[in-house]
Amino acid sequence: QVQLVESGGGLVQAGGSLRLSCAASGRTFDIYAMGWFRQAPGKEREFVARFTWSGGTTDYADSVKGRFIISRDNAKNTMYLQMNGLKPEDTAVYYCAGDQNGYYDYAEWRNYEYWGQGTQVTVSS
Repeated sequence: QVQLVESGGGLVQAGGSLRLSCAASGRTFDIYAMGWFRQAPGKEREFVARFTWSGGTTDYADSVKGRFIISRDNAKNTMYLQMNGLKPEDTAVYYCAGDQNGYYDYAEWRNYEYWGQGTQVTVSS
């Protein structure tokens, strides 16, 4: 099993920045890729960004490309999401997720086996 714990959410004004963290523990060597998803009230969970542990490939949703940066610290088994130029439409609960199978459709949240508890990000206009 893998445990994921997010931190770093909060309230920020539009144009501001936040950095989310996701600490992984347990059988982390089972994870092929890790990613960030978000879910706003009344909406489906949507893909934000992800990277693969071995190849270091990164992918981003078009809505965050150029504003958000996903990164990792291997020594700490921690993943980060640096969010810059935040907009009110970025308001959501952000979840980190782990994928142990490497499914082709990495943007599909159902393909991720492990999930954190979520952290709220609120961007005021």
